[in-house]
Amino acid sequence: MPDFRSIETFLWVVKLGSFRGAAQRLNTTQPAISQRIAQLEREMGVKLLNRDHRAASPTSSGRQMMVYAEKLIGLRAQMIAEVGDIRAMRGALRLGVAETIVHTWLPRLIKSVNAAYPNLSLEIEVDITPNLSARLLAQEIELAFVVGPLAGSGVRNLVLRDYPIGFLASPALGLGSAPLSLNELARFPIITFPRKTQPYEAVRALFNRPDLPPIRLHASASLATVIHMATEGLGIAVIPAAIVENELTNGRLQLLATDFSMQPLTFTASWLASPDSIAVERVAGLAAQIAQGSHPVDAAAPAGH
Repeated sequence: MPDFRSIETFLWVVKLGSFRGAAQRLNTTQPAISQRIAQLEREMGVKLLNRDHRAASPTSSGRQMMVYAEKLIGLRAQMIAEVGDIRAMRGALRLGVAETIVHTWLPRLIKSVNAAYPNLSLEIEVDITPNLSARLLAQEIELAFVVGPLAGSGVRNLVLRDYPIGFLASPALGLGSAPLSLNELARFPIITFPRKTQPYEAVRALFNRPDLPPIRLHASASLATVIHMATEGLGIAVIPAAIVENELTNGRLQLLATDFSMQPLTFTASWLASPDSIAVERVAGLAAQIAQGSHPVDAAAPAGH
């Protein structure tokens, strides 16, 4: 009789299209994946996968098998969620995070995950939203905190919070407290997020007007670099003010008043729907509570439901 491990292995080989991808997803080796699939095919008495050196695809019997595999894995996840102790949830969750989150509430989330799910580990990658979106769709990560919502087949999005964009500068630039126009700001270098990101394009579009002088637009994938350049008086940073609360408090940066506004950045927790996504959904929900300031970090997790 087929066991859950073999059925789960088959499901991930089909979803990821390769034995290698399934091995990485299940934290095992390709020979182990091959052995499980061979055993499953012997027990079922039919060929479930077409194999070549690059990809694996389901046979007609395999497509039928997928319907039941998703139901079984989904029921197992539902049973664990409804009956089991959620603190016993274990494994590794691959998490992609935009750097804005790193500079705001990511440490609080890690602390809360450690308290609520002590057997669940996080594998965290920090990157820009376009790269994380591609990695999510390729199923190289399971959960992404990015500028969203993301579009795509099977993608689920949960809004985390909005971050207003601010114009921030060193007081040494002497820009005062009166509202500044785009023309006045364009006299200084503008420092912001890297190319190919939504905020970079928004900043470029804002200053791309015939009545304005050409701007010097510096882009960096490192927000720490953006902040350092701004505090050194090398230009005006255009980033969420929430990132630089310490610098605003100690007077190293000031939030400039302007006679215009920019669209805030909306961050979402995004993941692919899956029959065993209970851990992903729990962590996404926890992230939303923390991002919105409604979750006490030191609160103990419930013992049951």
